[in-house]
Amino acid sequence: MTRYDLRQRIRDRSVIIFAIIVPLALMFVLDLVLGDLTDPELQPTAVAAAAPAGDPLAAALVDVVRALDGAEGLDITVRTAAADEVHALTRDGTVQVGLIVPAGFGAALQQGRATEVTLVSGGGTGIEQSIVVSVVRSAVDRFSAAALAAAAGAEAGLPPADLAVIGQEVATAQSTIGFTEGVASNEQLSSTGALVAGQAGLFLLFTVGFGVTALVTEREQGTLARLKSMPMPAWTIVTAKALVSFILGIVATTVLLSVGGWFFDVSFGSPPAVAVLIVAAVTAATSLMFVIARVARTSEQANIAQSIIALVLGIAGGAFFQITAGGWVGSVLDLNPVSAFIRGLGVTSGGGGITDLGTPLLTMAGFTALVLVAARLIPDRGAVR
Repeated sequence: MTRYDLRQRIRDRSVIIFAIIVPLALMFVLDLVLGDLTDPELQPTAVAAAAPAGDPLAAALVDVVRALDGAEGLDITVRTAAADEVHALTRDGTVQVGLIVPAGFGAALQQGRATEVTLVSGGGTGIEQSIVVSVVRSAVDRFSAAALAAAAGAEAGLPPADLAVIGQEVATAQSTIGFTEGVASNEQLSSTGALVAGQAGLFLLFTVGFGVTALVTEREQGTLARLKSMPMPAWTIVTAKALVSFILGIVATTVLLSVGGWFFDVSFGSPPAVAVLIVAAVTAATSLMFVIARVARTSEQANIAQSIIALVLGIAGGAFFQITAGGWVGSVLDLNPVSAFIRGLGVTSGGGGITDLGTPLLTMAGFTALVLVAARLIPDRGAVR
């Protein structure tokens, strides 16, 4: 085995390690660090409830809170307490939420009189407490609406039997406004989805640069001169390097999006649409290789130029955090292939298909054309004479 073959094998293994293994390790670390932030676990919550005896509506309100236990992963424990004990229990941390239903609560609702239900917070800011408070408020509003409907029926002269039916129907009626969980369809990913897409775009810019690094290295070692002396067009040499970078970029980006989506439980939508985005993004990134190949004289210069371009485009495109800008600055940032790639994945994650990717695909196609034209106009500083 020659020294050149040994260096080539070491470089090939380094490409695989950096292009796939390192990004996967980064995704794993990010999942460990951000997993608890993006998928918080609901903590057990204790509620001290003080309700007057013999008041059906007060008992029904407490039962509403008790019914939360086991719903959507909630662990709610309701303990009965006297009204003067609730504040002490929340203050010493025995319970997280206190509920005090005043005497005459049901009668006040039925007569349309004002009444107050007291909620006492134990000082925490957990989402569990917010859920309990929201449910209590919603239940009180529903009870109040039922009581008002019954009072209005009484004033209209309806029989008592009909008043009870009216009050029950209002209290148990389904809301006319429904809420269902969905995903944004306005080119916006979730925070974790944008992080995965941004990191995939950033590492893509580094991955496709291995082709130009190999090309410049072979030029330094004299291999490129020998290749150009052979009976084949000189452009096929650069094209072959670009093709290798293109294939490696597609494989690496596909793996990163798949594994990152699995780690963070993110769906990027239709696989064919995502595949079109990946091909367009890799094409735009690979086009930069032609510029670097003409500008860099040595492999060190190629590495530096590649790193600068990748970091500038990656950070400006939102690889680490989204940048919001308006005016001409925002327009320039929108021309970034990384930001176009993220926007496109936002479209597909919201249910969009290939036909909905016009703007991101045109952005990346325009970037590719502009870079290729620049590569033709820039003098080749490292040309083999």
